[in-house]
Amino acid sequence: MRNSFTRKHTALAAACALALGVFSATANAQIADIASIDNKQRIVDTQGAVVMSGFGECWHTGYGPAPSWTAACGGLRPVAVAPAAAPAAAPVVVAAALPATERVTFDANILFDSDKSAIRPAGRDKLDQFVTNIRGLESQSIMAVGYADRMGTDTSNQALSQQRVDAVKAYLVGKGVASSRVQTSARGEMQPTTLPAECKDANNATNVACMQPDRHVFIEVSGNRAVN
Repeated sequence: MRNSFTRKHTALAAACALALGVFSATANAQIADIASIDNKQRIVDTQGAVVMSGFGECWHTGYGPAPSWTAACGGLRPVAVAPAAAPAAAPVVVAAALPATERVTFDANILFDSDKSAIRPAGRDKLDQFVTNIRGLESQSIMAVGYADRMGTDTSNQALSQQRVDAVKAYLVGKGVASSRVQTSARGEMQPTTLPAECKDANNATNVACMQPDRHVFIEVSGNRAVN
């Protein structure tokens, strides 16, 4: 009876010591990986070292043949774990610098003789300068509007203002401006530059000279152009 009691207590003491060693080992190591060595499994911590019990025994999983708990841990070779590949860096996109531009507007006012639609020499000079100014301009349509003075009938003045604006457009096209860019409009004697009280004489030379600002074609264009 004494021997049986001693063996039982000895076995119980060993089991308790083994359990305490398990908790001690678990508290001192963070389990990170399971690797196979010669069909056996052992547990390693985050540093790749074999987790050991408080009695210096190596800890194994339940896979593979039963390990020898008395085997030295040094016989187990750590398994190298390849580091995770670093994520590829996103490509850096460099936006191309846009050329600097400026917003510009050009206009010209072309005067005409009374009851005439022929462009004067001074008017041609203004149109030549206008064509030079708009070179390299990324623009919308060129607007050209023809007018007439109040002398004569409404019908004749409307037709005269159309003839004048058509003459200006033809001149611009002749200088290389695309016809599709020139938009025209004829206003006749509507929207005069002078006021009725300013030019109230009869149809004489004085009144004709007074109404000179009403006989004209006004052209204008706006657009962007690269800054030199």
